[in-house]
Amino acid sequence: MARGQMGGNNMNNLMKQAQKMQAEMQKAQAELESTIFEGNSGGGAVTVTFTGKKQLRDLKIAKDVVDPDDVEMLQDLVTAAINQVLEKIDKETESKMGRVTGGMNIPGF
Repeated sequence: MARGQMGGNNMNNLMKQAQKMQAEMQKAQAELESTIFEGNSGGGAVTVTFTGKKQLRDLKIAKDVVDPDDVEMLQDLVTAAINQVLEKIDKETESKMGRVTGGMNIPGF
């Protein structure tokens, strides 16, 4: 009987640890989602602002880079700024979630 009780205690401890980790993950996720990230390109000619949920909040384009004869350059600047900010979000997400999970790869986070 002592053996079964011991196994139960271990299971209870494991469940408590899992619940604590889940709560910490939810807190980290909420912090990420409320964080604002900024990316830019062309020396600040194009600036994008995203939430941690990867939703665009703002796009600023300097007037001097708007050239009707070179739309491709503007498209490249916008693309570069967006890629930069999305990379920042991914790195911050990995960092925050890695601290909570101890580096374990948990699907969905």
